Amino acid sequence: MQTVAVIDYGMGNLHSVAKALEHVGAGKVLITSDANVIREADRVVFPGVGAIRDCMAEIRRLGFDSLVREVSQDRPFLGICVGMQALLDSSEENDGVDCIGLFPGQVKFFGKDLHEDGAHLKVPHMGWNEVSQRVDHPLWHEVPDMARFYFVHSYYIAAGLPDQVVGGGHYGVDFAAALADGSRFAVQFHPEKSHTHGLQLLQNFAAWDGRW
Repeated sequence: MQTVAVIDYGMGNLHSVAKALEHVGAGKVLITSDANVIREADRVVFPGVGAIRDCMAEIRRLGFDSLVREVSQDRPFLGICVGMQALLDSSEENDGVDCIGLFPGQVKFFGKDLHEDGAHLKVPHMGWNEVSQRVDHPLWHEVPDMARFYFVHSYYIAAGLPDQVVGGGHYGVDFAAALADGSRFAVQFHPEKSHTHGLQLLQNFAAWDGRW
């Protein structure tokens, strides 16, 4: 049976992610902060919620920045929400935070005065939103284009390489909802809270060989 390591650095919605992975039959799901367990896993999930400064402080304290760079190179790797944002170069949050830098680009604030078509948009962006599929990636298998996923975020990703944007979202501004590079895939939304389409994406991740 394959193992899926859900990285625990004290800043994630770990149990709901793990339960969703178990629900789709992903294998033996381990919530762990043990670097050796993470290195030995067949697949790795990197979730996260909260302020990026606190997240990056714990990630660096535990040495998980270098560990994430290592394990995401040679096996299926999934970043979720702040776990995705932590993979970028930097974030505007908390007056600027350097991140892990696996994906070029910056995490930017939606702003306090976000409008579209004359209407004020609330920040954080919270709720269901469509995701346009830019690339025919294996994780989109049987997920329809423009499917709706559940988002909770005040900051959005401005990707440095447009070719890495495999899913796009729009909320006042266009933003990267999903990024991919090699065996790395990352999403701004919460698949574990996104019902049928989110579970399908997790099932696809469980079956993915890390190539596309």
